[in-house]
Amino acid sequence: MKNFILLCMVAITAITHAQNSAPQTNFAKLGTIKGTVIDKSLQQPIPYATVAIKKDGTAVTGGITNDDGTFELTNIEDGSYVFEVQFIGYNSFSKAITISKENRNISLGTITLEENITELEGVDVVAERSTIEQKIDRKVINVGKDLTTQGATASDIMNNIPSLNVDQQTGDLSMRGNSNVRVMVDGKLSNVPVAQLLKQIPSTSIKKIELITNPSAKYNPEGMSGLINIVLYKDANIGFNGNLNLGLSYEEEAKFNSSIDLNYRRGKFNFYGNYGNNIGKYVNGGRIERFDDESTVNFNENQIQDFSFFNNNKSHLYKLGVDFFLNDKNTISVFTNQNIYDGKGNGDTRITNVDPTVDDNRQIFNNENSNQNEQYNFDYKRDFDKEGHNIELEVDYSNFTNEEDAYFDYLGTSSQPNYQDFVDTRRQQTIANLDYVNPLSEKSKLELGLEARNFETNVDYASTGYSFNNGGELVPTPGTEFIYGMDIYSAYATFGQNFEKWSYQVGARYEDVTVKADTNSVRSFTDDYSQLYPSAYVTYSPSEKNQFQVSFSRRVDRPGLSQVNPIREWSTPLISSYGNESLKPQFTNSFETNYTRRLEHGSITFGVYYRAIKDEINRTVYVDRLDLTKQILTYGNFDDTEAFGFEISANYKPLEWWSINGSFDLYSQTQRGLSERLNSTEDPTVDDIIEENIEVENVAYNARLNNNFTITKKLSLSLFGFYRGENKGIQMNAKPMYFVNTGARYSFANGKGTFSLNFNDIFNTMQFQFDGDLPYRQEGAFNWESRTVFAGLSYRFGGGKNRKVQRKNRDNNTKQDSGGML
Repeated sequence: MKNFILLCMVAITAITHAQNSAPQTNFAKLGTIKGTVIDKSLQQPIPYATVAIKKDGTAVTGGITNDDGTFELTNIEDGSYVFEVQFIGYNSFSKAITISKENRNISLGTITLEENITELEGVDVVAERSTIEQKIDRKVINVGKDLTTQGATASDIMNNIPSLNVDQQTGDLSMRGNSNVRVMVDGKLSNVPVAQLLKQIPSTSIKKIELITNPSAKYNPEGMSGLINIVLYKDANIGFNGNLNLGLSYEEEAKFNSSIDLNYRRGKFNFYGNYGNNIGKYVNGGRIERFDDESTVNFNENQIQDFSFFNNNKSHLYKLGVDFFLNDKNTISVFTNQNIYDGKGNGDTRITNVDPTVDDNRQIFNNENSNQNEQYNFDYKRDFDKEGHNIELEVDYSNFTNEEDAYFDYLGTSSQPNYQDFVDTRRQQTIANLDYVNPLSEKSKLELGLEARNFETNVDYASTGYSFNNGGELVPTPGTEFIYGMDIYSAYATFGQNFEKWSYQVGARYEDVTVKADTNSVRSFTDDYSQLYPSAYVTYSPSEKNQFQVSFSRRVDRPGLSQVNPIREWSTPLISSYGNESLKPQFTNSFETNYTRRLEHGSITFGVYYRAIKDEINRTVYVDRLDLTKQILTYGNFDDTEAFGFEISANYKPLEWWSINGSFDLYSQTQRGLSERLNSTEDPTVDDIIEENIEVENVAYNARLNNNFTITKKLSLSLFGFYRGENKGIQMNAKPMYFVNTGARYSFANGKGTFSLNFNDIFNTMQFQFDGDLPYRQEGAFNWESRTVFAGLSYRFGGGKNRKVQRKNRDNNTKQDSGGML
């Protein structure tokens, strides 16, 4: 790792020196433009304003103003240009200029910028309505209040986003029907498990969500179905700004969430911070009924399992950072994210046998879980003279710790004694990136990069319980220490060109990976492999209204911790879940094509994709050799498979007061798995176990429709509907489900404040129902608090002209003492 960082610093020094020492051979670039930019009302310099000269709408060169508001642009060729000055919160300034033999040195003198009162006073930090942008390599959902009021957390709003689904029972996230997706926060992979991470991020802290379904070679190749990047708020407006959000939802229990975003920018520094929390109690439950048929053994006949769960969770998210503008070429940024979670839960599982001669059983479960994730990020960026030409070094370190204590009590005739499980988890990850971007010309761009990623997880397990040994005797459950480490070193290169109607980008990423797994200090698994991950994009825009795109990428899905951890993840009286430390990664070749049509009052996007998968990772179900009445749920690698589907999404405004945002996606996939069952016999033994390879062809679809109605300038209404079709799996078939949400939003205080009221799942139809034949014929349903009433309040402060004068006076006074950071 030290050698990699040293290599990065040497590369930075070499490239910087080469740029600074390169001889100027283009003697035609002789023109110079200079001047000073000030605030019109305060008559004070405006530092770090953007200055640029453009030709035919394309930037030729540019920079930013110094601390005293001055600027100078040099080496400009003869010709006619438009000179522009822009800064957040001010009206832009533009002027036509000409560089010629008679006038090579232009002095624009003092340029005054006037504050944009509408922008400063009347625009919320959070937009009223969500919008969708289709970019060359991703779909961007700009999160507005119509989404944030759907729920308190990121997990609650994911079902409202095209291509995404969240299993409300497990919290698992899937994209296009596949759960092999990686989630990033602010462009960084998180150490927190995805299901838990989504429940810890307040929805009001989210600025936008990026769906990268076919990432280029520049990105880490993990995630078969792509990447999801959650971008949190970070304001960079001049002066002091902030935004406060409060929310309360209720069905059976109350759930409270709040967040505050603060930003202060002056001179060379930009400070920003965010705090958000989710505090609430959650109630859910369900029932699974197992039926008698000719293929089951007598001890499995007609059982009913009733579940009830209660959780009391508290999560807090902190973010603090600073940008330091050394000069107009060099910037250093540092930030930290801190996630703190504390959860307490209990569950009650009752097993009722239809046969009155068989006694019932019951399991009482109590759980205490607390974790903390610390992330620290350093970024240095060096800009060269040419616009868009830069090199950037980023180092990111995160440390995740989790402590879980679980208590299991058994009532009835169960032979299982009461016991306690204690699981301590620590996960550390260090990522170092060196990225170099060089626009070789107005039409072409080269990107190069190096990355090192070191990842290690240590799980320490202890139990007071007993387990069956190979002789069928109950013995104390042994303690287990599991260490899983991964070192990844990679390099990438991409090259792209833009023409009048065509553009393309090609690239490749090379990885060298080492995986090691130790169980109780004994090496249980090792894997070393190297892979090349190519990517390619071609875009054709025959007109401003039409755009076509074709893309290809190779991806990898490395097993997650829960999939490789041999320590028991969870257990009920009839089934236990374990990982498989010998799992190997699965590789995917992904092809995708998209068409975007811009309409007079909106746009529509249609996409088709195909995935070829090698060594697919999927679930396996085994009969427990030590107790034939129970099953083991784990993972395995299977034969090659494929999946394909299409998506269509649209934004349309049929009337001035009515806007529509809708999407429909359909996917087909082949799932393979391994299952076992027992022959029908009165006294089964291990020899009666039959192993079956299962193959399921699944065609599923989802539809979403969001309507927004503007009643007055201050009042708007929304109506959102979602439908999920039947979904067939290896173990079970999930039945269709749907929900309808409605809400109202009212703005006040000249647009600075917004009050929202939502009624979610108004018909109380959001229920997970299923049936299946493996390993037994059964059906069931699970319910949670989906029919909720949500009330939210949002208020933006700071950014006004009067406040700006007050800040100026305060700043002058602050310089006279040695007071605090702000």
